[in-house]
Amino acid sequence: MPIPLVNSLASWFLKKRFHQIELFLKYPHEVQNELLFHLIDRAKDTQIGRKYDFASINNYQTFTERIPISCYEDYQSLIEKSRAGEHNIFWPTPIKWFAKSSGTTSAKSKFIPVSQESLENCHYAASKDLLCMYLNNNPNSQLFTGKNLRLGGSKKLYKEKGTVFGDLSAILIDNMPFWAEYSSTPSNKVSLMSDWEYKMQAIVDETVNENVTSLAGVPSWMLVLLNNVLETTKQTSLLDVWPNLEVYFHGGVSFLPYLDQYKNILPNKNFKYYEIYNASEGFFAIQDRNHSSELLLMLDYGIFYEFIDMITYGTVNPKVIPLAEAKLNTNYAVLITTNAGLWRYKIGDTVRFTSLNPYRIKVSGRTKHHINVFGEELIIENAEDALKKVCRKTKAEIVEYTAAPIFMKGKEKGAHEWLIEFKTPPKDIHYFSELFDNALKSLNSDYEAKRYNNLTLNKPTINIARPQLFYNWLKQNNKLGGQHKVPRLSNTRNYMEELKTLNKSL
Repeated sequence: MPIPLVNSLASWFLKKRFHQIELFLKYPHEVQNELLFHLIDRAKDTQIGRKYDFASINNYQTFTERIPISCYEDYQSLIEKSRAGEHNIFWPTPIKWFAKSSGTTSAKSKFIPVSQESLENCHYAASKDLLCMYLNNNPNSQLFTGKNLRLGGSKKLYKEKGTVFGDLSAILIDNMPFWAEYSSTPSNKVSLMSDWEYKMQAIVDETVNENVTSLAGVPSWMLVLLNNVLETTKQTSLLDVWPNLEVYFHGGVSFLPYLDQYKNILPNKNFKYYEIYNASEGFFAIQDRNHSSELLLMLDYGIFYEFIDMITYGTVNPKVIPLAEAKLNTNYAVLITTNAGLWRYKIGDTVRFTSLNPYRIKVSGRTKHHINVFGEELIIENAEDALKKVCRKTKAEIVEYTAAPIFMKGKEKGAHEWLIEFKTPPKDIHYFSELFDNALKSLNSDYEAKRYNNLTLNKPTINIARPQLFYNWLKQNNKLGGQHKVPRLSNTRNYMEELKTLNKSL
């Protein structure tokens, strides 16, 4: 397809879609309310719809009273029935696909339902919206003159009893329209390879001679790939490999620990970074402005949002609110009701609102990935802001890290233990540790209170990990590539002890 025609079509779609976006920007509560009752009406004759008498639900209050808050364990038996080919359980249309997700590196797998509606009206719609917003903000973009280098999951799809499961990225790649495949690299054959290490070199070999104009993938794994590209081509800058490269679309993990490393290999101040917030359960938010870390909450993807104030999370009566009652800078756990049949489902993420008009958010962490053993309420956002601050001051670069509590023994106070793999280590780790401790105090008043005069917490202990420790650990656990992430913060020492043992053994 000629490039001018592609640009014309993109421009037409952009204008058409922006009219719809303006609708939920102007009337967010009305759009969300209408969507909720559309979902209830669609599912009223399903097993779950009859169980909770969806037909008689006519207001939000009744919805909250009748339908319980749920997690994956609550859905597991229903999902297994659906995977076995039974229909009309929690959604009226047949569920053909299940996104296999672990969320962390734990062995337990989740199978998240993906309906035709969620595939088209959520995941694919979001991909198009991302391009729309980027092109709207960058009218001189030459994005469509080249290809998008995508780095998805490393697992193929598996068919079982008439349904299919695999990484969400594999499902999306397998079902994407021809025009999306035409504009992407590597080929589907390479993208869906199961052997991660073999796949990485195959991607390099297939893409180095392409005109790549954009990148898309998880920052940690994309960085591994891009360093392989530089090693193969003997270049120091990616712009020497792909001179027309202009934007990186990223999500999955926080970008903060990786930003400086990307700037080193992409030395162009005009290069753009666009963040997305998605998961197997749905696509939630998109960066809608250049040079912004805030994400616009997308309200018309078939997802109804509720939020639990984290102060009340895990209590008998958690405080649950709709979007209309959200407040700025409060840490919320996210609840979703979706067009794939998830009802008041806890996705395990926490967010805070940075704007209420329009609704913009920042992902602050995971409900299970924090340290709160001593009342310090340390979340991932605190950790990454502190590490970024200290790295810039000490000229250090971090590859990966994890942290866990050191529990109190007898009269000995507790502490936090950090295991950090550096690309560029600080000259003085003790000075680094001191700066880091002070940075955490400045960012988190609960941590500061517990550290005051070593009242509850001693100063943090920082251990240096050997090169590729975390990569080897993921490989050992068969978790290379795609969606798999190193657990950053934990209330237990399970991950820490495994990693420390491996750090000593090799």
